[in-house]
Amino acid sequence: MKLQGKIKKQIFLAILVSIALVLHLVEAMLPNPFPIPGAKLGLANIITLITLMLYGLKEGLIVAILRVILGSLMSGTFTGPAFLISLSAALSSTFLMSIFLKFKNVFSPISVSIIGAITHNITQLFVVALLISTFNIYLYLPFLLLVAIPVGISTGYIAGLVKSHLDKLGYK
Repeated sequence: MKLQGKIKKQIFLAILVSIALVLHLVEAMLPNPFPIPGAKLGLANIITLITLMLYGLKEGLIVAILRVILGSLMSGTFTGPAFLISLSAALSSTFLMSIFLKFKNVFSPISVSIIGAITHNITQLFVVALLISTFNIYLYLPFLLLVAIPVGISTGYIAGLVKSHLDKLGYK
């Protein structure tokens, strides 16, 4: 890759991190739209999914990790339980989404996003279970999945739309 191409990619990745961070912070300021504590819209995951579709796992992990680190620094949760829960869930869902994206003929961005949302919730509960020393927290999983599936659908739909527009613009 030429130097100009590498610089263009780095700039675009910085923009993706910035957008993910803004979405993360805006979502943190909004009241929870769901009656289920801990359930979120996952707006920043749109950017992670777009990054995975455009570049792959390495770049997707970079965007996810930087978003979690910067978001936790800005919200004052860095190195606390919320940071550990968020980072673990972001890493696992990003990794799993990248695997399923390899099968483009079988899995759409929507189905990959649903898988990511479910993985995110399962990982969050696993980390919480380790932190509080009980796996009874998994009784909460069905309630989280009631939110994860429609959120995953909307996140995947939006990511797919953005990716198709970027494709039309010739952006890679």
